[in-house]
Amino acid sequence: MSERKGTTVAGQRHTALRLAASLLLLTAAAGGAAGAGPSERTAGPGEADAPAGGFGALIPAPVSAEPGGAPYRITSGTAIRVEDGPEVRAIGVYLAELLRTSTGYRLPVTGAGGDDEGAGGPGDGAGGLGDGAGGEPRGAGGIRLRLADGPWGEEGYRLTSGPSGVTVTAGRPAGLFHGVQTLRQLLPPEVEAGRVRPGPWQVPGGVVEDRPRYAYRGVHLDVARHFFTVEQVKRFIDRIALYKVNTLHLHLTDDQGWRLAIDSWPQLTAVGGATEVGGTPGGHYTKDQYREIVAHAASRYLEVVPEIDLPGHTNAALTSYAELNCDGVAPPAYTGIKVGFSSLCVGKEVTYDFVEDVIREVAELTPGRYLHIGGDEAHSTPHEDYVAFMARVQPLVAEHGKTVIGWHQLTAAEPAPGALAQYWGYDATEEEERARVAQAARAGTGIILSPADRAYLDMKYTDGTPLGLDWAGLVEVRRSYDWDPATYLASSGVPEDAVRGVEAPLWTETLSTPQELEFMAFPRLPGIAELGWSPADAHDWDAYRVRLAAQAPRWDAMGLDYYRSPEVPWPSGDAEGSEGVKGAEGVAAAG
Repeated sequence: MSERKGTTVAGQRHTALRLAASLLLLTAAAGGAAGAGPSERTAGPGEADAPAGGFGALIPAPVSAEPGGAPYRITSGTAIRVEDGPEVRAIGVYLAELLRTSTGYRLPVTGAGGDDEGAGGPGDGAGGLGDGAGGEPRGAGGIRLRLADGPWGEEGYRLTSGPSGVTVTAGRPAGLFHGVQTLRQLLPPEVEAGRVRPGPWQVPGGVVEDRPRYAYRGVHLDVARHFFTVEQVKRFIDRIALYKVNTLHLHLTDDQGWRLAIDSWPQLTAVGGATEVGGTPGGHYTKDQYREIVAHAASRYLEVVPEIDLPGHTNAALTSYAELNCDGVAPPAYTGIKVGFSSLCVGKEVTYDFVEDVIREVAELTPGRYLHIGGDEAHSTPHEDYVAFMARVQPLVAEHGKTVIGWHQLTAAEPAPGALAQYWGYDATEEEERARVAQAARAGTGIILSPADRAYLDMKYTDGTPLGLDWAGLVEVRRSYDWDPATYLASSGVPEDAVRGVEAPLWTETLSTPQELEFMAFPRLPGIAELGWSPADAHDWDAYRVRLAAQAPRWDAMGLDYYRSPEVPWPSGDAEGSEGVKGAEGVAAAG
């Protein structure tokens, strides 16, 4: 893929948010000197700082947000009160650990199980850092996480805040976790600093009612072109969880590398995982390491979708096992970025022994519902062979308890019942190809939208971006945000109810460090996340760009690298149009 790759609410429910954003826009910078360096830019005439938080700055935009009343202040007396049950308690501990780092307060997690162990922090005792006469007495107020019956579905929530405390209520634990992400954004950006800061730690008063538009809201990470360690993937998971993404699609195999241990075919990682783009050493995950990634994602309420790309994009497998090649000769390892030249030998029975073994072992490791079988850019597989291959492979996925996802080329065959097709086409995609997708959608195939010239996070922002590719065009922040998933393929005949959600792919032909991942993902990823979560009538570029600007102080506190697009009124002092990447050492050489 290096050549490419709900619920609607009446508009009146967003009046408060839009008014808030409009007011913030009046006080934010409307532009700036594009290309200014990070340490050179100063506020221009009439510029003011963009907002740092509050109900009008939330991303994704909630179904409704009504600010009002006095705020709640977190102090050394604050406790986090949770309902019974390990999942709810784990969310409380997650919140406490995040807040302890920046506030210095003990923040015990209380409930039927008592305080969590090891809850002491640098602010434990009679008044932590930033506590003062304005704080509530020890034990008063607090943050409460509770489950209850309500209209929130699997992932929605209600957040209420006032002088006596903050309560997040949801029907399911996932909703509580998403409500905690909203609470994070309502707190000052310094809460993300990773070290004790002085505060004060105020949550504005008001009520948020929220639930997602689409059930599938994904981010894709390619660990095959360049390998990323377990800790680097976990860091990426933590970054994206803030924006209520619920799926992590891991691209585990490609021509350049095989990244997951398969016991029945050990040479896949010993040989196929040894290198990566540019010829530098690669790597792979043991089964225990993969389980660690899956468990960490689950703790952030992300479902992992593993991808084993078939029948093309398979050079790493072909070089590992000569018998998978039609001529019985293993090709050399490949470290470039071309596509479409490799294919499993569809006519050999050993091919299906191999595929079934891989699917079985990956399915055993993966608790989620889906297994992605790729299917794109199989240019070296004749069409008849491709159709026959998919007819044999899709039932294997079902036999091992998973639902098929494939790139939209799967619709050139016959998608299995219940399968999802991931559309990565763009403006130049031929209508015939779109029509095949529409035909499959009308027959019951669900569609995940990842249009390359909108959602691909590895596309360059401008022709001056030092990373990324541009085969689908240049994708600035507005272009990435300003489209509607429900109607994107409507003119081709895809019904709105066939759209299951959105996913933002991040391919890594030119990306090899966590900083480079972040620079290409942010600030575009929050916009894709909003398209998947927020009601259609919340979509408003002018309001969104101001809310996006308000995220900058938070990202700065997190140490997150991001592109300062000149389309966004960043706070004065931030560099608009900066194309630099912290820690980048240039684009990997590839042929």
